[in-house]
Formats: sequence, structure tokens, C-alpha cells
Amino acid sequence: MNGYVIPLSALAATDADRVGPKAANLAALGQAGLPIPDGFCIDAAAYRAQVKALGLEAAARGAFATGDPMEARRHALAMKLGLLDQPLAPEIGEPLLAAWRALMERTKALGVVRSSALVEDRYGSSFAGQFESYLGLRTDEEFLVAVRSCWAALWSTRALRYMATHDVDPAGTAMGLLVQPLVAARAAGGALSRTAEGGMRISATWGLGSAIAQGEVTPDRFELDRDANLVETAPGRKDHSIGCAHHPEPTASAVPRALIEAPCLDAAQIAELGRMLLETEALVGMPVEIEWALDDTGIKLLQARPLHMAPAPVPDEIWLQHPRLSGHPAGVGWGAGRACVVNCECELGRVGPGDVLITRVAGPSLAPVLMRVAGVVAERGGSTSHLASLARERGIPMVLGVHDATHRIPDGAQVAVDGVAGIVRWMS
Repeated sequence: MNGYVIPLSALAATDADRVGPKAANLAALGQAGLPIPDGFCIDAAAYRAQVKALGLEAAARGAFATGDPMEARRHALAMKLGLLDQPLAPEIGEPLLAAWRALMERTKALGVVRSSALVEDRYGSSFAGQFESYLGLRTDEEFLVAVRSCWAALWSTRALRYMATHDVDPAGTAMGLLVQPLVAARAAGGALSRTAEGGMRISATWGLGSAIAQGEVTPDRFELDRDANLVETAPGRKDHSIGCAHHPEPTASAVPRALIEAPCLDAAQIAELGRMLLETEALVGMPVEIEWALDDTGIKLLQARPLHMAPAPVPDEIWLQHPRLSGHPAGVGWGAGRACVVNCECELGRVGPGDVLITRVAGPSLAPVLMRVAGVVAERGGSTSHLASLARERGIPMVLGVHDATHRIPDGAQVAVDGVAGIVRWMS
């Protein structure tokens, strides 16, 4: 194939400096015999070639080099709009289209384009939820738009903020891509190979796992020991699914009442995922967080990233005397502060340094707030959402899936968040 296109089965697909850690880790899993979807990587060299073809190299250097914030924003906007709006140079677009058409013909499925930046999915800088993925692609034009959009996402405001906190210059990195068929998932989710208590945890929902990643549902939670034995099951509240197997493309639909709290996985599937977790951890050489999907042919792994777990401080025992709510332990550690109840993103300006954010949905858009809060509590979401990954990375206690938290916890009350036990307490 063309040098920009690397099949997932090729040894070159495990080179993180060419395709990004997300794609490289997935290729390594597949080559070790673990089940992954078919597909190919787009070398980050294609991104660099497009930047050069559009004459954007100076704008890229100027985004962080200038001391003038307005000038920096103009350079970043030029990068984003240039990559998004301009067509691919023929020498780049033609081989990408040929590979895309071959994959679609071979799999007879809808397509997926996922970001695999050279800086993401690394230990201590996951960039979880900061870039873009596009699901359910049908046409050549949709594929090309998704490619350009993923490249442009490297210059989005939220990604630039995240890079600034990690001393990453966007001009010095690039965006690889992962192109695969969409898994017609009956159920999907994530899993942690190591929890703060020393076990393993699986999260699951009906349909595609994006509902978990975006914090839109409270998933089932399955706690396992280190031998992949099931220890505890906590049913979720999965009132909607995204693109379940009965729909041709990823759309939201209501879950039948009988299935809202019904488990998504049976005992054999839980044990199989537990074994995959242990194998993935052994391959990566450290604790991992994975994403997975279950279709009619079985479980497929979609992603694996190093798992950052900060140590948990000892809580103040005085809190044991106060009311409590339970949920999914999604961050790490323990913290306390003033409750700031937020029902809309437009209210995030109210959240002050040291506050505990109490909200309904904990999506990736809340990432900038993590820099200043003492903890996060949300009514929806689970341990493997994107925001939970970012919280663990920063050592911030978080509890998700806390039913009715925005009504039960008074705004302004003193709140303690135990991200290890999944418990929230407040002084009434």
C-alpha cells in the first residue's frame, strides 16, 4: 500500500511515532492474537504533508511561539479552518480513498475514523475525549470530511488547553488516524485492569460505548478479582443506547424498560473480558484501561491505554457521621470542598478553586474545570468515561452515577468525595 496507509496487521502499525499510541496499541493487541476489528492506520506523515501542501507550517509555529494571545488564536484558527475546509492534496487523498473503498468493500459495514494523535494515550497524558471520532460513515465524501475534521481537532480550543497544561507544542506533534468498520455492538463499554482496591472493573451499556465515554448513562459495573472472578455486580441505569445492532447507523434510541437495569453481560462474557484485561496489561507492561464492543461474533477490543492511578489520601473520619450517597468510583483519592451545583455548562464560571462540582452529566467538555476543583460528582457516567480518565490522570476524586445528586446535595454545603469507595458525604 501507499506509504500513508498502514494495515493494522502490518508490523509498522505498532510504531507509535508514525500512527500514534492509540492505533499502535490496538495493532499490537491484534498481532498478539487478541480480537480487534479489521482496518488500517493513516500515517501522521499524511497530516504533515497536508499542512505543507496548504502552506500552514508558519501558522502552526506561530500558535505557541508568539507572546500575543490574540495573534496565537489567529494562528490556531488558521490551522483549524485550513485543515477542515481545504480538500486533500491529490497525492494524499487518492491513496486514502483507495484504502477506504477496499475496506468498505471487504467488510460491508459502515466506517469509523478515529484520532490517534502522537501525543495521546500516553502515561500521564491520555487526552481522553479531547480529539474526535466519527462513526457510521457511508460515502467517500463523509470519509474525507472525517479525516480533515480529525486533523483539525488537533487545533481545537479544548485540545490546545490540554496541551498547554502538559507543555506540548502542537506544531511539534501530528495526528495519525485509525480507520475501521463500525462494530454493530449489542453492548459495549470499558474496563480497568487495576482499581484502587487492587481488583479489576468492567463497565457496560447497551449499544455503542460512546454513551459511557460521554457520561450520558450510568453503566453496569462488574467488579472482578485479579483472577478474573466476578466479585460484585452493580446494575446501571441505561435508559438509552447509541446505535444498537438493530439499527443501520449510530442513532440514539430508548431502551425498553425491562432492560434499563438488566445486565448487559453474562458470566462467560465477563470472565472473557477479565482474561483479555490481564493479557492486555501483560502486553503493555503496566495497568491499562480498555474499550470493547460485543457484536454477534463476540467481543472485540477497540482501544487500550496506560492507566494512571494516583495514591489515595486517608479521609478525615469526622465525615463518617454525615449523610452519604453512593455511585461509581471514577477518580482517585479523597477530597473535600464547597458544593457547587451546576445544571448547565453556562454555569461553569461559578465553580471556584477548591469547589466540589455537582452536575448531571460529566462529559469531556468539563475537562478545563478539573484544573481547579477538589472533586466531581455527577448523576450519570461511570468509571471508564473520558472525564474519569482525565480525573485519574490528575489525581482528582470523582464519583459518577450518583442518582439525584443535584437535588440531594445542597448548593454551598461542605462535601467530601471518596473516589476510591465511590461515596459522597455532605454536612447538612
